[in-house]
This record gives sequence, C-alpha cells and structure tokens, in this order.
Amino acid sequence: MNVRVKQAAAVTVLGIAALTAAGPAEAATPRCATADLAVSLGEPTQLEEATGQYDVPLMFKNVSPRTCGLHGVPEVDLVGPADPNGPVYHLPRVDNGVRGNEVPPGSTATATVTVLSRTPGSAGSQGSASWTPSKLVTVPPGRTEALSVDWPSWLPVLRQDAATRPGSWVNGIVAGPA
Repeated sequence: MNVRVKQAAAVTVLGIAALTAAGPAEAATPRCATADLAVSLGEPTQLEEATGQYDVPLMFKNVSPRTCGLHGVPEVDLVGPADPNGPVYHLPRVDNGVRGNEVPPGSTATATVTVLSRTPGSAGSQGSASWTPSKLVTVPPGRTEALSVDWPSWLPVLRQDAATRPGSWVNGIVAGPA
C-alpha cells in the first residue's frame, strides 16, 4: 500500500472514530439550565385501563432566548401534609423518553407523571390513607436546581413508598406538550 493510500485510510478511520466518539446529535445542543425553564402541569387524565390512575403532563417551557436540549427523566417529588411515610413522596423514574430533544425558545417538552389515587378498599404504605400533595417539585434531567408547581387539590395520591411496583412514577421527557 502506498503512503497516500495509508494516509487516506488513517484519515477515514480517524474521521469515523471522531463521529462515533461525539455521540448522538443531541450532544451538540447544550442542555437546558434550570433557569432556562418554567414548569407547569397540564390537565390530569384518568387512564381508561386502570381505575384510579391518572396521567399528569409535566411541561417544561423554554423561557430562554436560545434553543436548548432537554432529554432524560426529571426527578419528581410530591410534597404535602404529614403522612406515616413522611411529607415527601419521591416518585420512581422510568427512562422511556426520547434520546435527544431540542427545545426552541417558547416551546415545551413534556414528561408524564402517572399517579394512583386512592380507590375503595386500597391502602397505602405504612397505613397511609388519603394524601393530597400541595406541590410537585422537579429537578430537570442533568441539573441540580429544583422548580415547583402547585398540585391539583382535587387529586389525592395513594402512597406506595415501599412497593416494588408502585402505581405512581414519572416518565421520560418527550417533545412538545402531551
């Protein structure tokens, strides 16, 4: 093999390695900082296939002047009154969102919070009965600062803090509103 062919092969291999190392396209857009976002809740919707279970859209609006990336699963705590399990219900996270998501200024990205409300005959962890959070506190993926929003006062949540398969969790972020 002559020198030019070897050099061309080396450049090709290095170019492919560089593309592979760079990862998916979402790495090119910086993640949204917490200060770039405003959070709100959409209208809870009762699931047809599960009595007492609701999906609540958790919407992150980009309030910055630049496009930013928002992907992964946010941390979500429901905070409310005293309960045998404590005043904070930390929801498990399910990583089922998109791998990359660019959010232009003024646009939203949404994660769905699925909650199980109390139904007749149901009992929560440690004897928890009817518990209604007062707010939802969330930390966007890849960040440490929290945002909060008022929880719907008519939507109680069945506490299942010790359950291996609880009826409440937070899903990964997808593009646009739910």
